[in-house]
Amino acid sequence: MKVVCTDAETQSHHAPAEEFGREGLVAYPEGPRRYDVIRGALQSVGSTDFVAVTNHDDGQLCAVHDADYVAFLQGAYTSWIAAGGVGDLAASVFSGADGRAPANTAAATGFYGFDTTPLTAGTWAATRAAADAALTAADQVAAGDSAYALCRPPGHHASRNRFGGYCYLNHAALAAQSLSATGTVAIVDVDYHHGNGTQQIFYERDDVFFVSLHADPEWEYPLFWGRVDETGARDGVGFTHNVPLPAGIDDASYLAQLASALQRVRAFNPRYLVVSAGFDIWRHDPLGTFALSADGIARVGVSLADLALPTVIVQEGGYDVDTLGDLVLAFLQPFS
Repeated sequence: MKVVCTDAETQSHHAPAEEFGREGLVAYPEGPRRYDVIRGALQSVGSTDFVAVTNHDDGQLCAVHDADYVAFLQGAYTSWIAAGGVGDLAASVFSGADGRAPANTAAATGFYGFDTTPLTAGTWAATRAAADAALTAADQVAAGDSAYALCRPPGHHASRNRFGGYCYLNHAALAAQSLSATGTVAIVDVDYHHGNGTQQIFYERDDVFFVSLHADPEWEYPLFWGRVDETGARDGVGFTHNVPLPAGIDDASYLAQLASALQRVRAFNPRYLVVSAGFDIWRHDPLGTFALSADGIARVGVSLADLALPTVIVQEGGYDVDTLGDLVLAFLQPFS
């Protein structure tokens, strides 16, 4: 398996300090150390086959995201600072599903964002580098290999034109879009949270089959998407499959649900597989409520590898940083 990583210096500058939690302001869980721990674990395995990131044209971003949204992400923080803003940029008023983006950058943040996920001095560089990592991994898979892209920040909550849930560009969607030029693609999202952005991007298409196993949105973020009856629209009817799961689900029950979902993937018979790999399904993750063990997560990897498809694995969530590297290695091992 090929491994594609961005550089640590780029990652270090996207470091929001805090967010609003249930008990007020708390330390921001999606920090640069997540990247450092995973890369360190990968480097500790002498056989890891690292591949340099290749730069890709912005046009590939706009095959997934609206051009005005990409332009906003690229320039928003600079405009905010130039206008006298201080610190991270986060919205406090949101547009909902309609309206127009105002000229004021701070106000436009509430048009392009759907929650209080902040923009920092290093956000664009970090997510742009992660996009290149995912696209480089897709290039490797198109050439016949499987590949893991160490993407940070995560991406699966980012839709065509909105960011949130720590996500800005949808790296898994970019990989899937790239691969779809030469064949059908199945995306399997095993992050604890529903991949609402990925669902929205491919919701009306029949060449990309999206499957998500996630905490039930009746009570868990992102709340507004991810229910069983969301199955696609227009040409995409039947090509989205959501599996909401209860708090406390254990290895056996999760793996049974995954096996059922993967039967649908086999029936679709894709040429390629893209995995949104979130390790917040781990029983001790601070943002999750599932009860999967390390062995259970390794068996999730086995189940996906058993599809025997050329596969891009894109890093998403996972916030128990002290164990994150070991979980990633266990998950990736069956793909070696």
